[in-house]
Amino acid sequence: MLNILLIDDERNALEVLEWKLTKYISDINITTCSSPVKALEVIGDLCPDIVFLDVQMPEMSGFSFLEKLEERDFELIFTTAFEEFALQAIREDAIGYLLKPIDKTELISAVEKAKDNISKKHLALKLDAILYSMKPSSVKINLSADGKIYFLEPQDVVMLKSDKSYTTVYLVSKKQIVVSKTLKEVEKKFQVPNFYRVHNSYLINLNHVKEYMKKDGGELMLTNDLTASVSRNKKGELIEKLKLNV
Repeated sequence: MLNILLIDDERNALEVLEWKLTKYISDINITTCSSPVKALEVIGDLCPDIVFLDVQMPEMSGFSFLEKLEERDFELIFTTAFEEFALQAIREDAIGYLLKPIDKTELISAVEKAKDNISKKHLALKLDAILYSMKPSSVKINLSADGKIYFLEPQDVVMLKSDKSYTTVYLVSKKQIVVSKTLKEVEKKFQVPNFYRVHNSYLINLNHVKEYMKKDGGELMLTNDLTASVSRNKKGELIEKLKLNV
């Protein structure tokens, strides 16, 4: 199921877009937000696959909203009544620029393109995991930080946490390694069994989960009393991976 977030300060525009998506696109879960400021607060928990973003809003523009994100791991589609921002939208790697009132055919085409991109990403991650599983078990994960290159055993890593353009790696030894890359970039090194992205800000080693606290998406207690939030959209898959009976 695709998780879609709609951000637009115009309530009527939100309702119309939600109606069109529900009518023409199957197997989707839609969240609407009329405030880009509020959207910044909840987007990490939602982990959307696709974001429809209005360009001009009173609290902040769509482009300012993107600048404030710690990282972006979703397909972006702009919605606007103005043609003049198309070039800037292209620079933001948007896969769609839909003019209001949004045309049905253009909407379906943009979503299909997003689906295709998402499928390719998932396939690439699966291939990386398969290739890693075929390597000798002695293979370590290498990370560059502090002027050094660390060679880590996967089982020694408890979790990784995003901090804007940095990522903190927490080890069983309680040592922390700060990498000057986003979690999205560092995650590519961890396409190995038992590592799972439970939230926009957290990548965890499932072998180090000690407790699961049920609330909203939930929260995990890990080795060394570390905690990681679970987004609502990741809860079901996490429960399956942990083989929980909740």
